[in-house]
Amino acid sequence: MTEKNNNAGAAPALAAVKGMNDILPPLSAQWEWLEDKIRSLMVRHAYRNIRTPIVEPTALFVRSLGEVTDIVEKEMYSFEDRLNGEQLTLRPENTAGVVRAVVEHSMLYDGGKRLYYMGPMFRHERPQRGRYRQFHQIGAEALGFPGPDVDAEIIVLADALWRELGLADVRLEINSLGQPDERRQHRAKLIAYLERHSDLLDEEARRRLHTNPLRILDTKNPAMQAMVEGAPPLIDFLGEASLAHFNGVKAMLEANGIAYRINPRLVRGMDYYNLTVFEFVTDRLGSQGTICAGGRYDYLIGQIGGKPAPAVGWALGVERVLELLRQQGADVPPPSPDCYAIVPDASAIPQVLRTLRVLRDAGVSVQMHASTQAGQGSMKSQFKKADGSGARHALIFGGEELAAGEVTVKSLRDGQGTQERLPLEQAAAWAPRLRA
Repeated sequence: MTEKNNNAGAAPALAAVKGMNDILPPLSAQWEWLEDKIRSLMVRHAYRNIRTPIVEPTALFVRSLGEVTDIVEKEMYSFEDRLNGEQLTLRPENTAGVVRAVVEHSMLYDGGKRLYYMGPMFRHERPQRGRYRQFHQIGAEALGFPGPDVDAEIIVLADALWRELGLADVRLEINSLGQPDERRQHRAKLIAYLERHSDLLDEEARRRLHTNPLRILDTKNPAMQAMVEGAPPLIDFLGEASLAHFNGVKAMLEANGIAYRINPRLVRGMDYYNLTVFEFVTDRLGSQGTICAGGRYDYLIGQIGGKPAPAVGWALGVERVLELLRQQGADVPPPSPDCYAIVPDASAIPQVLRTLRVLRDAGVSVQMHASTQAGQGSMKSQFKKADGSGARHALIFGGEELAAGEVTVKSLRDGQGTQERLPLEQAAAWAPRLRA
């Protein structure tokens, strides 16, 4: 926990943990806007929401992600439960948690499921732009479906989101990791190749050489790029069935007009993937250019203890998508009320609140001027606040209006300031006219 000593003699102020950020208004409105867009998209594609715990058994991630992955070895926030000694971990990703929930609750007993989630994830790493210790993901998972059509469907789902958001400069890269026996054959050839070039391997690559050599292909070390480019490609080891699956995915993407590039070095950082893997990447975010990634994980359900079943999914980084939207100048509408209530006399507040309650019950968003008790605020000051709020209408509860059982509704956005007086008793009837 971080402390700040702002005033001598006062208790030091507490600050958020580095890399775990507050999301404040008005920025939080952009998050809500993005979340609303995605909820609507998921509903149209018949994906249903699932919510899993932030804390899971450590063994879940060790078993699913692989003991020699960066996440398990270096990045997980793990601790011992002081009550019973159980080893627990703040979730570093959520596919494993979704699969655990599906297995625990026998959700596939009546067929496949299409699910989506939103929420925070945690990884202990050096915070930098687009990479935080608490970060947020939104993911889609299709469980119980084996064919390339579902791989294509879930990629099409992500592509639909980029179009919905108006994002440009996002490209799709795909690869196939084949099946475990095919990867074992490739692994032997890859290790032999890397051993012949051991003088070019950095410390991290030497450490991975006999534990997870496939990850070496994803190195960002410029000194290793040429050597890695010459490594035997995994696709050369794929059998007929794996190639047919990959070709099926490509054909369906082409039929939907979705451009892609085959990246033979795309391997992903989790051990549970097989067959199709993919990433949506951009050049606008520097080294953190992947905004959405996923693939097929047909063996994970069985590894976690369920009856084996196929599955495929993806997760996007919320912070990175929002950063990309901001960079592209996307039109994310700021939150603003429909109306701003101007109350010259504090004694009128009880009556005003009754009317505002009727309007809010009718779906109208209303902000009431809050300084009427302290100095009451001049009409000029209140109108300035009303204009700054972004509201489309001002509701003027003046003494003359209230004496007549009315309120003046003045337009703040039509350029003419048109206004009319409306009866308070009929507020529910004219309320819909004030909504966006």
